[in-house]
Amino acid sequence: MLVKLFLVFFRIGLFSFGGGYVMLPLIYKEIQTLSLIPVQEFSDIVAISQMTPGPIAVNAATYIGYKSAAFSGAAFATIGVALPSFMIILLIDSFFTKFKENKTVKEIISGIRPATVGMIASAVLFFAETSIFKGELSRIDLREPLKSVNLSALIIFILTIIGAKRFKLGPITLTVLAGILGGLIL
Repeated sequence: MLVKLFLVFFRIGLFSFGGGYVMLPLIYKEIQTLSLIPVQEFSDIVAISQMTPGPIAVNAATYIGYKSAAFSGAAFATIGVALPSFMIILLIDSFFTKFKENKTVKEIISGIRPATVGMIASAVLFFAETSIFKGELSRIDLREPLKSVNLSALIIFILTIIGAKRFKLGPITLTVLAGILGGLIL
């Protein structure tokens, strides 16, 4: 189990460009495929990972590893997800100054950017399905769409966007306020 956890998270860490949110769809797929934890627990993992210090992917890997194989599982999953980035940064550091103006390198990075946005959008859709909508977006009855929406969660979502954009509230303030609202109205 420990080697499997390490290899799963090593692969996720190796093939995820763009940060923790890009890794979330890959982590979700792996927990589904390998039954590492109940799929329903994934939203909770992400919420906890955002509230705890550190990168979201590392926190999620640590949590999943711990739930799968206690402390050893947490260590193997965390090392697995972090090791590829560490190795890649060492490699990039040694070559970047030499190749930073290279046309091929610029084109590769330009190709990675839209894929990163797509993976982040995939994570957004997952969270919309598990928190705002009552199930998969593809199963919404368009004749009665409000039956498929958790209105309280939608209100919190909209207020969070307004708080962030209009009032420039920070993530900590928004999280605390959303938690209070959730306790009051959900």
